[in-house]
Amino acid sequence: VQLQACGGGLVQAGGSLRLSCVGSGRTFRYRMGWFRRAPGKEREFVAAISWSGMSSYYADSVKGRFTISRDNAKNAVYLQMNSLNSEDTAVYYCAARGLPGGSANAERTYDYWGQGTQVTVSS
Repeated sequence: VQLQACGGGLVQAGGSLRLSCVGSGRTFRYRMGWFRRAPGKEREFVAAISWSGMSSYYADSVKGRFTISRDNAKNAVYLQMNSLNSEDTAVYYCAARGLPGGSANAERTYDYWGQGTQVTVSS
């Protein structure tokens, strides 16, 4: 079972990036999300989305700028990031639940993790 994240890179402040994460080895039928770890900080919640896509959750720091979406046919989750600033610089990780329920923003409730993709925002 694997989650493969991609789409990171170097972008100027105010710019946009779209992260993608594709799963393999099983169908991810439950909540999927994105977390990030900035230099010198602990990993933190960014966004999550339910299987149906009807429910989404965001950290306050990214509300209105980031949008999470998923394509269940492709076993994939995406993160559209707009109006990026230097505080968004981090390694971004996708994650997936193996069971229903759990807290959307709690790292410990996710069972599968991608390898991370670096996002660097230059000011």
